[in-house]
This record gives sequence, structure tokens and C-alpha cells, in this order.
Amino acid sequence: MWDTGDAGKVPYWVYTDQDVYQRELQRIWYGPHWLYCALECEIPDVGDFKTTTLGERPVIVVRSAEDEISVVENRCAHRGVKFCQARQGHTKDLLCPYHQWAYDLRGNLIGVPFRRGVKRQGGMPRDFDPGNHGLNRLRVEVVNGVVWATFSDDTPPFREYLGEKFWAHYTRVYDGRKLEVLGYNRQHIPANWKLMMENIKDPYHAGLLHVFFVTFGLFRADQKSAVDIDETGRHGILISRKGEQEVNDVTADLRNFQGDLKLADPRILDVVKEFPGEDTVGMITVFPSVILQQQVNSLTSRQIVPKGPAGFDFHWTHWCYADDTPEMKLRRTRQANLFGPAGFVSADDGEIIEMSQQGFTPSDMEEALVMMGGREIAPTDYMVTETAIRSMYRYWREVMGL
Repeated sequence: MWDTGDAGKVPYWVYTDQDVYQRELQRIWYGPHWLYCALECEIPDVGDFKTTTLGERPVIVVRSAEDEISVVENRCAHRGVKFCQARQGHTKDLLCPYHQWAYDLRGNLIGVPFRRGVKRQGGMPRDFDPGNHGLNRLRVEVVNGVVWATFSDDTPPFREYLGEKFWAHYTRVYDGRKLEVLGYNRQHIPANWKLMMENIKDPYHAGLLHVFFVTFGLFRADQKSAVDIDETGRHGILISRKGEQEVNDVTADLRNFQGDLKLADPRILDVVKEFPGEDTVGMITVFPSVILQQQVNSLTSRQIVPKGPAGFDFHWTHWCYADDTPEMKLRRTRQANLFGPAGFVSADDGEIIEMSQQGFTPSDMEEALVMMGGREIAPTDYMVTETAIRSMYRYWREVMGL
């Protein structure tokens, strides 16, 4: 068990134990939480679909009507076949190739070959009701261009799930304008999925690990910054303002600061102010499945797909607003090179998270320290803190019953 009296420590077994992971799937991923599925613009026309994975369950996200998006489990109701293998496409109905069972775009069973048998032989029982054998359909909300789904009937409406404070953070970027995809990255990171949630809740490392951030002032301890958490503690946001490549009383002591580092193409830091206020960074963690990133003009959703206690897939979707000028789209595309599996910044995170898992695994009864900023759990207006990590694990323990 976990010593509930100390919020400043996290046992290593929360990252390594198979039973804990299985409990997470049931209580968190398939429990009363909204999970990121897609951007609405990825499936613009009726019949357009995208496949993804929520927890470990494969699903199909499909535009089932002009003003409706459905999310159904990618598992035939007949023999359990994961019948849709394409990442994206267009279809009139959902057809399993094994025995040709057919479903409409909402997942209703509409066709069973030889249901009445052949020449009065065989077939399904007389009391077989197609209405009871559709695909498992999830609850869905489409919120300002983003598709969210949940397996649970107990999940509150999405806005309530975020809370009003985080609704304001969310709508600062997802403000109702139509979105457009610029491109994708995918990677597998051999580490526990929670480490990526932690990483984006952790401003302490950002000004130390990332040479690019430190040097060019995108996210650094000497800048005006804040950490906000919602009332439940599950969601978080890192907020900051871009600085300059300059030596001062903070950067002079940072071994990763490189005052003479130059960009071969300085256009990657051609930053234009576009959002209200002075903040240039807003990194939102919507527990448990996604990071909604706004870093200068780069806009990205970063979906987490757990693959056991020691691995997860990470799906990056870089996007822009549909009404962006060609110049702004190109600017966002250039700045996307900061992120992704080989990004100037994010490559560091993938490697250090893997190194964390390597340290936890052989010593799972030891504990990690998350005491920066004290043991309190509250929003801060500074960066040298681990309050949002403590906050997440307070919520995690409540949900998990640990």
C-alpha cells in the first residue's frame, strides 16, 4: 500500500506492477473519464472514418451523419474480429470480412449472411434479434473540433469534466474555429503511460533537460510562468512566456544554456502573437489520455495509448486553423519540428522517460520524490514545483482505491 500521509513520494511499483495496470484500465481508461479520439476535421464527410485505440480497446471513429460522429468498438459482435485494419478511409457501412456481418455507421447490425439458413438448413436461432447484436457504442461529445468518447455512463458532461477554470484554458485555443490537420507523427516509448502525463505536469525539468528551451528562451525558470490544476487534481496546465537567448543570473548557472548556439534556419522561431494575453505557452494535460499543446505558434494534440505497464504509443497530430493564411500554416509546420519523436525538444522527453522506466523496474519497492515546491497541492505562479504531479497522484489514488 501507499503511505497516504506523504504526498511527496511515489512508489516505483505504480509504474511496473501488472495488477495495478489492469486496475487502471478498468477504473480509469474504461471508467468515468473522457478519452481523446480525433479531430473532427479528420472525418469531414459522412462515411469517413479513423481508427484509434482507447486504453487497449481498438475503436472506429466515424461520421455517421452530417451532424453526428459515432465511436464504436472495432470488434465484430459475431466472433470478436478486429475487422477494420485501415487507419483512415471512407465506407458506406462497416463490414467484417470473416463472415460478412454488416453494420451501419452507427454500429447497428444490418446484415447476417444465411441468417435463415440454406434450403431450410442451418441459420441463426429463430429468436435471434439483430437489434441486440450491434457493435458496442461509446458516448461521444464533439467539443470545438475535438472528438471525445467514454465507455462509462457515469462520466459527467465534458465541460463539467474539465471544470470551468479548465474550460477557459481549453477554449483559449479550441475556440470554435474549424481545424485542419498539418501532419502526424507516431512513436512507441518503452515506459509507463503515466510518465508522459507527469512530464507535461513537470515544469521543473523543462528548463534543465531541454537545451533548446533553455538556450532560446521558450520555457525557462527565469520567465513569468504558472502551473494550474483543476479542482479534482487530474488535469493540469503549464503556462509561460517566451524569453530571449541571453545570459542573466539564472542562465549563467545552467550548464545546458548555450549562448553561442545558432539556428541554421532562424525561421523556426519566427513567432507571432495570436492568443489573448502575454502567455506564449499553454500545455494542458486532460487526464488520462492527451496533451493539448500550444507552444508559441505550434498546435498539437498528443494522444497516449497504453501498452502494458512498461510501454505506450504516442500519437502526435499537428494542426492549424482552417482560416490560417498560407504563411501561418507554414510557420506552424516549421515550429512543429520542435516536437514529435525527433523534435528539437521532445526527443529529450522520450529518451529520459525510457531511462526512468529502466531505473524503476529492478527496484519497484523504492520511491520517487516529488517534493519540489513542498508537499502542498495548489496552483503556483512559478516553475520550480512538482505540485501538478502530486495533484494527479492524489486523484489517481482515490480512483484506484489505493
